[in-house]
Amino acid sequence: IRMHNLTHVSEFHLMGFSDDPVLRLVLFGLFLSMYLVTVLGNLLLILAVSSDPHLHTPMYFFLSSLSLVDICFSSTTVPKMIVDILTHSRVISYVGCLTQMSLFVLFGCMEDMLLTVMAYDRFVAICHPLHYAVTVSPHGCALLLLASVFLSLVDSQLHNLTVLLSTCFRHMEIANFFCDPSQLLSLSCSDPLLNTVVTYIIGVILGIFPSLGIFFSYYKIVSSVLKIPSSEGRYKAFSTCSSHLSAVCLFYGTGFGVYLGSDVSYSPIKGMVASLMYTVVTPMLNPFIYSLRNRDISRTLKRILC
Repeated sequence: IRMHNLTHVSEFHLMGFSDDPVLRLVLFGLFLSMYLVTVLGNLLLILAVSSDPHLHTPMYFFLSSLSLVDICFSSTTVPKMIVDILTHSRVISYVGCLTQMSLFVLFGCMEDMLLTVMAYDRFVAICHPLHYAVTVSPHGCALLLLASVFLSLVDSQLHNLTVLLSTCFRHMEIANFFCDPSQLLSLSCSDPLLNTVVTYIIGVILGIFPSLGIFFSYYKIVSSVLKIPSSEGRYKAFSTCSSHLSAVCLFYGTGFGVYLGSDVSYSPIKGMVASLMYTVVTPMLNPFIYSLRNRDISRTLKRILC
């Protein structure tokens, strides 16, 4: 196996979708359209929240933050992929690869953290409504957002440090359309135990704990809602959570389900499809989920567009 000394690593080679010129043109149009829908949809959601005083609440503050993160998360990988398809180039510099990986982990982790914070917000609003104004105050919202950013930065820098500590790489070909952290770690010929330990620690702290927090929040929410005597009250309480629950299912379903399925019988194509699901599809669908299933957002968007 050829080893590449770190001092001589200047670039990596990404995996392309197809060498067929016609198919590449179709993929270019498809991914460009999806990216534009993602950016415009999330910008409209941010505009709706900021322009309507009735939406200046903690729930919509976190929603607009999630939309901003979705734009950044998608912009980390999709524009580079679109340019590569158009120019038929699959090269990314070493510095550019580390930068893309850091931003990808940062915004992906922030989306995970914000979904957890939004579940906590719904938990307090439904289970402890009398304490909601104090617990989720503007100061509390700012602290929760800062904590999400801080944990995401820690996660991003841990990934960066692990790759920087690699003294050599087995080869320069990355089996994905962007610098996937797991792919970079698998290419490293450094001590695999360190990479495995760091990966599992990060996965437990920033993957398992947030999902358990969301599960616990909704367990308490369902328990409280079922105690409401009127069916109208139960429907109203559940309706405030339906959009968020749909976004959580979409994010974790594409992240866990597709990747776990690809790990059973891994192939580079399955890995790329898994990455496309949560880097392109999920950020694009989130604005539709919140606008179609939320009357306040729908009403404000209609007023803006008309």
